[in-house]
Amino acid sequence: MNKWKGKSKGTILGYKIFVWCIRNIGIRSSYVVLYFVAFYYFLFEKNSNRYYRYYFSERLKYGFWKTKLSLFKSYFTFGTVLIDKTAISAGLRNKYTYEFDGIQNLRNLLAEKKGGVLISAHIGNFEIAEHFFADIDFDCQINLVTTDQEVTVIKEYLESVSVKASSIKFIYVKEDMSHIFDINEALSKNELICFTGDRYFEGSKFLEGELLGKTAKFPAGPFLIASRLGVPVVYVYVMKEKNLHYHLYARVAENVKKRDAQGLLNSYTQNLESMIKKYPLQWFNYFDFWDDIN
Repeated sequence: MNKWKGKSKGTILGYKIFVWCIRNIGIRSSYVVLYFVAFYYFLFEKNSNRYYRYYFSERLKYGFWKTKLSLFKSYFTFGTVLIDKTAISAGLRNKYTYEFDGIQNLRNLLAEKKGGVLISAHIGNFEIAEHFFADIDFDCQINLVTTDQEVTVIKEYLESVSVKASSIKFIYVKEDMSHIFDINEALSKNELICFTGDRYFEGSKFLEGELLGKTAKFPAGPFLIASRLGVPVVYVYVMKEKNLHYHLYARVAENVKKRDAQGLLNSYTQNLESMIKKYPLQWFNYFDFWDDIN
């Protein structure tokens, strides 16, 4: 069994290589380099390969050869997403196009003057959302609640190569629960709180929900907090399309009662499942998500 340990895939060295490639050979040529990187992972990342074979073959019901091909393509896609994030941070936003499906849902949320909760997932490329919001006159502070132990080092490096510092604030989950005060303070300022709802780590509180026909564990925190705050909840995803194009989705969590954390989780998993089926190669959880591999 290999559960998530609170750290994300990707290293500072990897980002430095991406920056060098982007600056010296361009974005699309950097994608070509990824074929070799993806092939290396395809051959030698035994644990990730096991978990992703299970994901494609057992959860998405792909055949043998489609599973093999999808495994390689998933590594390649993950690399392109990291390159895009690095390129956009480094000032190449104008190389990309986008479309926003549901911006009015976010504007309606802010109009209530209570702040709001965004719940995303490790799918697509949510971290670039702020660069597109500025183009559609959506000016709002986003606070990302995270447990990621590596984010500080990578964030500092990306800021060092960025033409404009990121406006996203990070709220770190702490054992003394002091992050709850930070969340409430942000909401009182009509700011947005963003959680990723698809990763829990061993020893933390969890809820169970069904995803792709199988029960899995999800972090309880985002759903307990969001359901108790009495503020609007919106599911947000930023998905990569072809030709340096991104599609931003915002969907309101509907028919969820206050303090019904399980109901909110069920709504979230249904929404997330629809995104996974539409973008199966952009689901980036490289571990035993369903706890079903011996």
